[in-house]
This record gives sequence, structure tokens and C-alpha cells, in this order.
Amino acid sequence: MLNTDYKDKVVVVTGAGGVLCSLMVKEFGKAGAKVAALGLHYDKVKKIEDELKDEGLICKAYECNVVDEESLKKVRDEINRDFGTCDILINGAGGNNPMATTDNEFAIEAKEGQKTFFDLSSEGIDKVFTLNFQGTLLPCQIFGKDMMDKRKGTILNISSMNSFIPLTKIPAYSGAKAAISNFTQWLATYFAGTGIRVNAIAPGFIVTSQNYNLLYNLDGTPTARSEKILNSTPEHRFVKAEELLGAVLFLCDDISASAITGVVLPIDCGFSAYSGV
Repeated sequence: MLNTDYKDKVVVVTGAGGVLCSLMVKEFGKAGAKVAALGLHYDKVKKIEDELKDEGLICKAYECNVVDEESLKKVRDEINRDFGTCDILINGAGGNNPMATTDNEFAIEAKEGQKTFFDLSSEGIDKVFTLNFQGTLLPCQIFGKDMMDKRKGTILNISSMNSFIPLTKIPAYSGAKAAISNFTQWLATYFAGTGIRVNAIAPGFIVTSQNYNLLYNLDGTPTARSEKILNSTPEHRFVKAEELLGAVLFLCDDISASAITGVVLPIDCGFSAYSGV
């Protein structure tokens, strides 16, 4: 049976101001956890704190830069004073950057004026790798130390379909997510025998306000890129953000998932299983 009782568990969620992780914050709050919502923009996570408090749930917002070690340490100390040491860490901070994105899918199709692979900015590539990979590794170091001291804890990273099959146009983001999957397995092995489990979920394609215009035309019909995604997905639909929550609650449960560590779980309507024929 899926455990939905996380009473008194201290859950730290980075990237909590985003669409997916804000849902996770709310779900753990409903499950009785003490949730620390970390975000680069305080106003976004404060809004989530207020929403949960209005419902009588326990949540506190913290402004935090996940690629700044001192920022993480400061917030870790604040959380320890407010709630106690972290039991569950969800590394949700991440994202892409236009400077690391090509305008074309194939070099042979490149047209004059388009940004090709050769035009990608090293600054943009660095930003993508730093945010996604370092933004996962550093919180594991800062909050993982407390887990190590008490010999108990769960870490859940957010990988992507890009980690299995790199998507066109976004080489840096695909590579960074592949690194997160690899790191998840590495860290699970490193922590073996300590009572700390490390897993990841790999969400499929989810429609959000940020990517809606990339997936749908003004008349509501799927774009060409969207059609490619749907034609490569056996269920021929996008994943709903809420469909991640069951897996998140399961993988973070020390009873139901006690023997599961080093796993990267696709939640993708079959995308990663389909060869196209």
C-alpha cells in the first residue's frame, strides 16, 4: 500500500517555485510533512507557503541559490533551527538556457541567420550544466551530511527523458540531465549501507505555461515538434504534472521503497520504451 503519511518528516524541495516542484511541496504538506520550499525568487515560494498555511499545513519558504554553497549552508542552518534536520531532499532546481539551444534540428537544414551548434555560447552551456548538475550535487553535499550523521534519509533527483534519448536543439540540457542520472546511480552506490537511499524520476513531456507555445499553435493544434513527440509516445498523449506525485511519494517512503536505490524511473506514457516501429 502506498504510504501517504509523512507526519513530522522534514522535506526539503529545491526549485519549489516551479510548476512540478510546487505540486510536490503541496503534496508532502498534505501528507503531514514539514516542508521547506527553496527557490531563487522568494516571492514565488512565499506564495506557496501562504497557500499551505491557509490550509493548516506546515511549510516555510526560503530564498536559496542552489549553485552557491554559502547560500545552501545558510538555508540548511535555518531549516535545522525551524524544523530539524532534513529527512527527504528533492532536487528540483533546473532548466535550460536559450544561449545553449540551436535553432535547427539537423546541421544540413541550417539556414542563414539561424543559430547552429557552432554558434552556441560557452557561457550558456556553462549555465545549463551548473544549474542542473551542480545545482543537484551541492544540495546533496550540504543536506546529505546531516543524513549521514543520523544514518537515515532519502534523496530524489529530477532527471528527464533527455537523459535516455537526447532531444534535438538542446545538447547542454540533455547532457546535464544524463549527468544527473549517472550521478544518482553513483551516489546511491556511495551511500550504500548508510541508510540513505538515492533515486530519480525522469518525467516525460508535460505541458506547462512555459512551453505551451512550443507545443501548440495559436489555434490549439499541436505544433510539428509536438506531433513528433506524440507520434513517439505509445499512449499518444502528454504526461500530466499530477501523474508524477504517486512515484515521488512511493520512492521517498522508507517502508514501501526500502530496497529501491540507484533507480531512474521514467514517467513518460511509454516514450522511452517505444522504438517507433
